[in-house]
Amino acid sequence: MVRTPLTPEERERGERLGQLLRAARGERSMVEIAAAAGLSAETLRKIETGRAPTPAFFTVAALAGVLGLSMDELLVRCALAPV
Repeated sequence: MVRTPLTPEERERGERLGQLLRAARGERSMVEIAAAAGLSAETLRKIETGRAPTPAFFTVAALAGVLGLSMDELLVRCALAPV
C-alpha cells in the first residue's frame, strides 16, 4: 500500500502539535512522559520533532491526558494557522 504524501498544511499541523507537546512537557523528561502515556521515547521524539506529523488519535489522546491538555485545546491550537 502506497501512502499519499502529506500536504504542507498537514506537515505544519504536525509541527505545531510537536511544539505544543514539547512546551507542555516542560522540564519533565521525554522518557517519563512517554512511559506514562504507554509509548516509546522514540515515538514521542518523532512527534515532538515533526517527523511523525500524523500520530494516531489514541497516541495523541494518551499524551494529552498525561500532559494535562484537553483534546479541544489541541484541536484549536494545532488545526488553525498560528496568528
